[in-house]
Amino acid sequence: MGSRWRKQSTAQRLDGARVNRPTADHALVLGIDPGSAITGYAVVEVNARGDASLVEAGALRLKRSETLTQRLAALASDMDALFQEHAFTHIAVETIFSHPSHVQSALQMGHARGVVLLAAARAHVELIELAPAEVKKAICGNGRATKEQMQQAVTMQCGLAKPPTPHDVADAIAIALTASRRLKLLA
Repeated sequence: MGSRWRKQSTAQRLDGARVNRPTADHALVLGIDPGSAITGYAVVEVNARGDASLVEAGALRLKRSETLTQRLAALASDMDALFQEHAFTHIAVETIFSHPSHVQSALQMGHARGVVLLAAARAHVELIELAPAEVKKAICGNGRATKEQMQQAVTMQCGLAKPPTPHDVADAIAIALTASRRLKLLA
């Protein structure tokens, strides 16, 4: 798997046991910013009061030299590894938004998003789909926020020492936080 940030934990890992087991008093949300070269991910835990805390975040880096099929297979393997490591209760993914001048990018992202959705379905994890503008508004208060504004907002809201990089990681954190807030509203 790619690079990651991890919260220090005192929990011990037992042989083959998942690190985080959801209970009636908390949820574990996986936020994904899918891409065919870099897929950002973030793990956010939500307690019974609806407070969210960042557990882990990182980037799944796929080799640009490989074919799209090979990269999608690698992404599927990385997703399986995340699902083996954590007992997610929810997975959050943005809906696809395409600007007329970036149709090819949307198609590539659609392939990666399909791999993510399949992984969620196989793991029987509840899916939360969010529009990009909804995520930006929830995190920055502006549905047209820039990547830099998203990074700064995520840094402040999670109490991080420096902005998460690449942007895909900050976006994944924002997606997971937005989904966790939606859970709070539904509770």
